[in-house]
Amino acid sequence: MRASLIQIAVNPDEPVNYRRARVASLVAGEVSGPNPADLVVLPELWPVGAFAFTRFAEEAEPLEGPTHEVMSRAAAEAGVWLHAGSFVERAEDGTLYNTSLVFDPRGERVAAYRKIHRFGFDQGEAVLMGAGEELVTVTLPGTTLGLATCYDLRFPELFRGLVDAGAQTFVVPAGWPERRRAHWTLLARARAVENQAYVLAVGTAGTHADVPQAGHTLVVDPWGEILGEAGAEEEILRVEFDPAEVEKTRERFPVLKGRRLGVERPGTLG
Repeated sequence: MRASLIQIAVNPDEPVNYRRARVASLVAGEVSGPNPADLVVLPELWPVGAFAFTRFAEEAEPLEGPTHEVMSRAAAEAGVWLHAGSFVERAEDGTLYNTSLVFDPRGERVAAYRKIHRFGFDQGEAVLMGAGEELVTVTLPGTTLGLATCYDLRFPELFRGLVDAGAQTFVVPAGWPERRRAHWTLLARARAVENQAYVLAVGTAGTHADVPQAGHTLVVDPWGEILGEAGAEEEILRVEFDPAEVEKTRERFPVLKGRRLGVERPGTLG
């Protein structure tokens, strides 16, 4: 399977409509060469910037708003599976969500995932957005994707739940800050190793609301080896990987079979 991870630079001076059109052209470019992508992945909140909290309400869209429309058309025209990253969704009741979209090669939306773990503690996304409540997987030819977004990467129980739902490849769009880049790489590799799955983690470049972004999009195999990694600027990381390696790894080293569920917590000593 050939995957193209597009590490977009979010420039606050670039009009959002222009960025949508530019990103759609980047998607098209990933199927025009001799080795067209099977799957294209975009980062978190690329229409607005992951740390541009003050613009979330202004830039919020309905589920089938402008970003949905442009990305659906981009997937259909390219004939490619497209994880369109995430955008600020305004639900019918007015609640904002950090929502990811996945389209099939016909441009049909096959999944929408609302980010479960919101970053910010008592500010930013954590107070401005609602929390998603559903794990989401998507079946592609050859592999099943498990969807997560940025801060979700810090919560291993989410990924174990996705494995139980059949996930073999985790897709993690993010707007990860440069000051915690070491965690980005460490956690992506950890989620791959402990679940014996591929991790496709795509970040953003540039600066969002004075927060420099980490970039360094990467693909990790089920043994925790990095198959490819981008730099800090806008870049497209292209990686070819074999989805069959997931089941081969789980058969050769069946660590997941050793799980013990429902073990009671130890009582108080003394």
